[in-house]
Amino acid sequence: MSKIRKILKMYSQQRSIMSIAAQTDASRNTVKRYLKTFKGSGFTFEEVNALNDKELEDFFGKSRESPLTTRMQSMLRCFPRVDKELKRTGVNRHMLWEAYRKEFPDGYQYSQFCFYYNQWKARVNPTMHMDHKVGDKLYVDYAGEKLSFTDKETGEVIPVEVFVAILGASQLTYVEAVMSQQKEDFIAACENTLHYIGGVPDAIVPDNLKAAVTKSSRYEPTLNETFEDFADHYGTTILPARAYRPRDKALVEGAVKIMYTRIYAPLNKVTYYSLAELNIAIQEALEVHNSQLLKGRNYSRRLQFEEIERQMLAPLPVLRYQFKKQFYAKVMKNGHVNLGSDKHYYSVPYRYIGKRVKLLYSQSIVEVFSNYERIALHKRIKSPYSYTTDDDHMASTHRFVTEWTPDKFLSWGASIHEDVRLYILKILDRKQHPEQAYKSCVGILSLAKKAGNERLATACRRALGYGIHNYKTIQQILENKMDNYEESVFADELPMPNHDNIRGEDYYK
Repeated sequence: MSKIRKILKMYSQQRSIMSIAAQTDASRNTVKRYLKTFKGSGFTFEEVNALNDKELEDFFGKSRESPLTTRMQSMLRCFPRVDKELKRTGVNRHMLWEAYRKEFPDGYQYSQFCFYYNQWKARVNPTMHMDHKVGDKLYVDYAGEKLSFTDKETGEVIPVEVFVAILGASQLTYVEAVMSQQKEDFIAACENTLHYIGGVPDAIVPDNLKAAVTKSSRYEPTLNETFEDFADHYGTTILPARAYRPRDKALVEGAVKIMYTRIYAPLNKVTYYSLAELNIAIQEALEVHNSQLLKGRNYSRRLQFEEIERQMLAPLPVLRYQFKKQFYAKVMKNGHVNLGSDKHYYSVPYRYIGKRVKLLYSQSIVEVFSNYERIALHKRIKSPYSYTTDDDHMASTHRFVTEWTPDKFLSWGASIHEDVRLYILKILDRKQHPEQAYKSCVGILSLAKKAGNERLATACRRALGYGIHNYKTIQQILENKMDNYEESVFADELPMPNHDNIRGEDYYK
């Protein structure tokens, strides 16, 4: 039995039949016979090696019976019922074997009963072998064990998560240490993976972590909105693995186990003082791993990727994905919405005043959405309590106000008459801030529609002679209420009369 175990062990190590026969002192035909039986069983070396010598002898020796015997057929007919009964609470294999022996007194012993049941179970409920297509899927997951780095100033040991990704066909692997499993770090690690492999696969297969899946489901899982937006940006699809089904991503599960040996073991012997320093060491160890020849093959993961998979990946977009956060707010009466994190105001079309909108913002842009439609796009500005306004968003009256400048009023006055322009210039000069005189300027210039350009120019000329610079003076002159007025240094400071029947010079007297 020890020779059989040795033959099977050497075969599991990819040794040739000639080499096995020479080292076990057995003929090639004997080795072939044992290996034929082993291959036909469908069991792994570990499962067969776990049998005791008696069971191993029954499996390989002369006493091994044909599966077509009446004894074997009787037992196989019991297995469907055994499988069904085992699902009931309180039922175990030994109880069912005892019932089997009562029905078939010459039946198999308990160890053989269990052995053949496992063999039958593997046939009716097998583990599917997946043939991965090139460029098809990228499997991503987090390792169970964490790495760490040490804060140089405080000496604190900071644990970090380890992100692992692997391509299905070539098994090219990517590893990165990140601070958390939050969606910001998760999406950044996925993006770094795509740039590491230099292309985009047809699908990304994540676990059911919250950064990828908001609500898990066997049929239609709800994807995280930001992660779905990331996938749309890169033109790929998200295919979450089923919850509690590690076989769906067995490839990355196996990659994690390999990383424990090839990356964790050497890195744990060194102290690192930053996340960047730790990731540099990971990348160096990762390149060694990807360049190492696969067991029993004359090529590495890197070589296989370059030969068969790189050209099947979709090209990367020109721009990297910008991670976006969302914020809900109500449009104010002035047609702006406040981004709370920056306390900055951005304009939206005035017809959305009073409505609740969603803001998606990244490091460089701010997008405003209403009912899934983007209604505004702005460059992000982080200066608090200031406004970013698009003139097209404002109503015509509001847009006119935002365009008020001293040059605009001077040009407007010059288009009427030079005296009007000079009078507007005097009004602007009198105020500490030009904005304080804007309403007066608008009032004076608007009188041209009522009185005409010539009369307004004459009124401004007379007011310049009086040395009075305000809207009411021009209005009084146009209404012929200051015909005999003599210049007074105090005239500009006195209020104008409120009653039309009082002449201006009488009032000032």
